[in-house]
Amino acid sequence: MTAGGTDTPEERLERLGLAVPQVAAPVAAYVPAVRSGSHVFTSGQLPMRDGQLLLTGKVGAEVSQEEAVDCARQCALNALAAVRAEVGELSAVRRVVKVVVFVASAPDFTAQPQVANGVSELLGEVFGEQGRHARSAVGVSVLPLDAPVEVELLVEV
Repeated sequence: MTAGGTDTPEERLERLGLAVPQVAAPVAAYVPAVRSGSHVFTSGQLPMRDGQLLLTGKVGAEVSQEEAVDCARQCALNALAAVRAEVGELSAVRRVVKVVVFVASAPDFTAQPQVANGVSELLGEVFGEQGRHARSAVGVSVLPLDAPVEVELLVEV
């Protein structure tokens, strides 16, 4: 049974006006996700939509905190796409175990946890209690392609 009754994660996303995109093409030599036993590990997902980064730059400088939250949500959707491609449907997810959010930060930006909330809140809306997870929110100097945010997921299936 899925969280919140009989509706699926995809149906909950649709009610939110969101959809899981096609898996974003890797930008280097790796695969979007790997299944090992009952766990799926995603590679870091950038805020790509239709093959383009939503924004570039550092959060707290060129990118606002609010824009970074939107980017984090897109990263989460891209990570869910990688999970779905690996397991067939999001209803196979028994639990979101761990989320890691990297935020390319201006030197004085310290609200990485609030940016990461964009991911955590989305996963809660999609998976209910099964979406509650451990999390790290890490400020970094730069991310691939000058993306402002990158997200990794570990889920149990």
